[in-house]
Amino acid sequence: MEPKRYFPYGNEEIAYLAQKDAKLGWAISRIGLIQRPVEPNLFEAVVSSIAGQQISGKALATIWGRIQKRFVPLTPETLAAAPLEELQQCGMPLRKASCIQGMAQAVLQGELALDSLQVLPDAEVQNQLTRLKGIGPWTAEMLLIFSLERQDVVSFGDLAIQRGMRMLYRHRKITPKLFDKYRRRYSPYGSVASLYLWAIAGGAIPELTDPAWSKTK
Repeated sequence: MEPKRYFPYGNEEIAYLAQKDAKLGWAISRIGLIQRPVEPNLFEAVVSSIAGQQISGKALATIWGRIQKRFVPLTPETLAAAPLEELQQCGMPLRKASCIQGMAQAVLQGELALDSLQVLPDAEVQNQLTRLKGIGPWTAEMLLIFSLERQDVVSFGDLAIQRGMRMLYRHRKITPKLFDKYRRRYSPYGSVASLYLWAIAGGAIPELTDPAWSKTK
């Protein structure tokens, strides 16, 4: 069994972000190193991402365990040939099963070259992935971070990212213009900033509350 991999970053990225943004630097010093697992197998990452949409992490773990047990080896060939009912029996609705099988078929037919995504720019990767049914911009951004390990991704469509920004910078609302200001400030290490914004949104710094929920608004 291969050892678990985590999103790669260290002192260089931390020092850069702290120099660019004092508040984020303070938060990083409070929280410390964050170890977020990554899945370097892009095919498996896409399958898991589709299966995990709009369900809890616990539910996904159950479904993913069933998929791994039932489909061996877990390859495009195996999933493309499987009856949709067999995918559904892992605990997902027909829509998700159909999207997963469609993605597997796209890989087999050469419509999606997963290996080529490794070297394409972020925007082109998103363009390729979002052509597939079942993969929207947010899912593509998460794949960029947690499978391709791209360093500069901050998702405006991620509600927890917006919540983390509100809490850290004391805004009641994150507008596109405000978001873009912070995104540019974090670059080229936006993905590392995202890890800390998620942690803040999850309560890693207890005294930081969400201004959007203030009783005085």
